[in-house]
Amino acid sequence: MIKIAKPDQEPEIFYSIQGEGKNIGQPSIFVRTSLCNLHCIWCDTDYTWNWEGTRFRHQNDEQPGYRKFSKKQHIAEMAPEAVAEHIRQFPCKNVVLTGGEPMLQQAALTTLMELLGEDYWFEIETNGTLLPEPGFDRLIDQYNLSPKLANSNNPVKLRERPKVYRHFAAEPKAIFKFVLTHEDELEEVLGLVERYRIPPERVYLMPEGTSKAQIAERQNWLIEVCKAHGFHFTSRLHILVYGNKRGV
Repeated sequence: MIKIAKPDQEPEIFYSIQGEGKNIGQPSIFVRTSLCNLHCIWCDTDYTWNWEGTRFRHQNDEQPGYRKFSKKQHIAEMAPEAVAEHIRQFPCKNVVLTGGEPMLQQAALTTLMELLGEDYWFEIETNGTLLPEPGFDRLIDQYNLSPKLANSNNPVKLRERPKVYRHFAAEPKAIFKFVLTHEDELEEVLGLVERYRIPPERVYLMPEGTSKAQIAERQNWLIEVCKAHGFHFTSRLHILVYGNKRGV
């Protein structure tokens, strides 16, 4: 069984465009899994993991508060066959496995990918703390790593796993997408890129934000950073097009 996020009574499997990273703008089917091994204070999908009530900084920069979700109400357990049937209804062959942290469910997702077959392209959005199993890795076409920085409020021993960083730095299928809020966070990114010898052409910098105003405020200096270091800039296209909505 695959644990799928269920924020609005329905499993979160939807057809939209890839809003971030290397394949930005590409029509894609998103499968949002539940559960995560990190708890970011600015997470915009904390209904996939926030069962206990985590102190949370809202995306609109209000004062931090607490919120939590019902595990029973926000997880749909689906057989891989049922998920595959749902995916096949869409006129698209690009599948993005996202979360939460989808690599917590590698065995079940491997079955899903085998059911869909070689006609499909599989991307996975991961926080870069878990190593892929061989059978899973064989089927993944692209790893979209989003390693967490200190601004996520996760302890460094949880968010930075040297063995995993080294593995993906040497993996041509992997890109690294870092989310920045302030200019002073750049030093942390540059330290990680140097420490793990991540090729600059596989580094993407993205402004944190869930509104056009927030993205616009942060993108100009971030673009200049990318030009200076040979990184890619990525916006959040789905926010610019649809606003801060789920299922789009």
